[in-house]
Amino acid sequence: MGLTRSVLEANADEYREREPLYSVERESIETLPDAFAAGEFGRRDAEWVVQWYYRRLLGAIPDARRREREERFGRNEFETVRDAITDVAAATDPADRIGRLTALEGVDVPVASAFLFFVDPQQCIVVGEREWTALADSGELSEPYPEPPSVADYESYLERCRSLGDRFDCDMWTLYRALWRLWKDRD
Repeated sequence: MGLTRSVLEANADEYREREPLYSVERESIETLPDAFAAGEFGRRDAEWVVQWYYRRLLGAIPDARRREREERFGRNEFETVRDAITDVAAATDPADRIGRLTALEGVDVPVASAFLFFVDPQQCIVVGEREWTALADSGELSEPYPEPPSVADYESYLERCRSLGDRFDCDMWTLYRALWRLWKDRD
């Protein structure tokens, strides 16, 4: 199925109505960017992003793997985490941003993309197999989801998402919600 503005809007609206994490995600999209930019956030705010990345899949990732990733992130010194996120909030180059975040223990490209999503939801979007697959199913990406995605893969994905945002006059938060629902409704 090809993407249209009405398809994106309908799926983003459906996300709001059906997805259990919508309200907490919306609140975080509204509050975390300013907190991250100012460095006025706590350890739990940063940990929440890592937890959100895995837990939004509602059990699709084995609990032991999810816990191991969350625990690895928790071993970072908070000052190091704060400096990385604040630096990323001030930077603009996706590769530099991803590189700074993946220097943290427990952060790979997908988790780094989650941080970017909450640091800069106007310009960045999270990457995962579900979002990527929704784009591929709609003909917007030609390659299957790379496991794991590289920085270059994320840059290509992000470029495609920004292009769609421009084409359909929607922000990345709306696009994310639409892609998530498109993936869920593809069968």
